[in-house]
Amino acid sequence: MAQMIEITDFDAPELDVYARLTENQLINRHEPEKGMFIAESPKVIERALDAGYMPVSILTEKRHIEGEGQKILARCGEIPVYTAKFDVLTKLTGFQLTRGMLCAMYRQPLPSVRSVCKGAKRIAVLENVVNPTNVGAIFRSAAALGMDAVLLTTGCSNPLYRRAIRVSMGTVFQVSWTYLGEETKPETVRNPDPEEEKEPGTGIERNPDPEEEKEPGTGIERNSEPEEKADSGNWQKQLHELGFHTVAMALKEDSLSIDNPKLMNEDKLAIVLGTEGDGLAPETIAACDDTVCIPMAHGVDSLNVAAASAVAFWQLGRQAHKDNCCNMNSNYQLWE
Repeated sequence: MAQMIEITDFDAPELDVYARLTENQLINRHEPEKGMFIAESPKVIERALDAGYMPVSILTEKRHIEGEGQKILARCGEIPVYTAKFDVLTKLTGFQLTRGMLCAMYRQPLPSVRSVCKGAKRIAVLENVVNPTNVGAIFRSAAALGMDAVLLTTGCSNPLYRRAIRVSMGTVFQVSWTYLGEETKPETVRNPDPEEEKEPGTGIERNPDPEEEKEPGTGIERNSEPEEKADSGNWQKQLHELGFHTVAMALKEDSLSIDNPKLMNEDKLAIVLGTEGDGLAPETIAACDDTVCIPMAHGVDSLNVAAASAVAFWQLGRQAHKDNCCNMNSNYQLWE
């Protein structure tokens, strides 16, 4: 039975985890086994519970106790459930986007690359994608369009940042994922994301998204300062050993069109997408088996990396999952 605790003061310490701790503090790099994340909205919380994540506490509007959140509360056992009136909760930046319920949950140890890729036919590899909005959108496309797993270099924004979870609509809990090269200590090496940090005591995010600038000819927009490039050699070798044909999304003279039959007929394919700033590192492109581009019209030379991922996943994922496409479409439910 949940412990109902009413909050009347926005500055109550019980709200720290929801209102005042930064993403880096939630990760808890010194004690990663105590690291947490915040899931927002009843549907997202439900998806996290379905994936086996353990709840720590819940913050909810009173109306959800006997409403949409009732089933969730019944699943969470004896954890604190903080309730407050709407005018108190709206002091939390972005609370109206949460559908009236937030849940602090413990992170899980990340699996190995080998276990994530076991049985996979199509995977996405993200190299230094630093914007959590883009990471969340890529996960949503990966879940909807047939990717079996997502692998990230250590320069990527964390998929369990609040904004990434929110944008993904909880699909980060439905697609297998891990970090490349550091999976045994995932939360001690992740680069911090200043966009997701909050000004202590305010609940306000420090930096808005920078204006996106196109990287001509790459199919990916520029967005953010350049990040340290990942060492592609080790993870490329590992993917090859696991039987994956790797394709780099980049524009080169010898780039294949994304609808090339050669790609459609590959049994196991890894689609590699690069950072918003500079695209894929030259050494990453060189280490991939092929380079692939998206044909474009009207003189358009780039797409945001999340949009490019959706096109790539649809085209390159449907052959491997053609028997499931109709089922996926008929079961899909659009919600915000």
